[in-house]
Amino acid sequence: MVVKKTQSNRRRTLLSLSVLLIVIVCLYSQLTRLGYAVPLPYLLDVLCLTGCDDDSSANITHPRLADNQLLNYDKQITQILGKDKNDKNKISILIEKSKYRLIIYYDKQPVKSYPVVFGANPVDDKLKEGDKRTPEGRFKIKDLYPHPAWSKFLWLDYPNKYSWRKHFQAKLSGKINWDNSIGGEIGIHGTPNDDFIQKGSNWTLGCISLKNQDVDEIYRFVQQGTEVEIIR
Repeated sequence: MVVKKTQSNRRRTLLSLSVLLIVIVCLYSQLTRLGYAVPLPYLLDVLCLTGCDDDSSANITHPRLADNQLLNYDKQITQILGKDKNDKNKISILIEKSKYRLIIYYDKQPVKSYPVVFGANPVDDKLKEGDKRTPEGRFKIKDLYPHPAWSKFLWLDYPNKYSWRKHFQAKLSGKINWDNSIGGEIGIHGTPNDDFIQKGSNWTLGCISLKNQDVDEIYRFVQQGTEVEIIR
């Protein structure tokens, strides 16, 4: 009788622990989805337990252009590259916030640049949802699709592990509150009015915006996984 009671208590304890574990996992998953908790695959990197590699502008992989002018803006990419250079795996992008410029590279060589605008705070790095800043660092295009209002949308993988690390460190240092979300849905897209680009009006919530004809051209040369670097 005592043995059966002990076994029954163990089963109830295991069941309670299992239910508690499921609740914790579901709660953590929900907080991660909302941008309040670090995704588990990034946790060791955010805490620097696997070594803190750096994605700052001091370590960019694209060669910088010497001047502030637009490169080959009056030419089509197909005209510049020719018929032989059509490997999307060799296409990458550098965005210079201080120069309001997006540059297309082929095999890390500059091909063409475009005028762009940013969030309402175009200078500082993004740390949280709602700060209207454009994030800095190394990203990849995780998806791309037509957009009903902005022509095309090239969705970046913000927040990545570097974004989460900066977000977490900002909370530790008191720059942002612990109840702030990291945000998301950052991308490269067109505009409802090309005048925003002509006038240099920073109208987005943190995305990179360019003329519709320009994002339409870029759209044909990029893919999921295309590297995008954003620097100040």
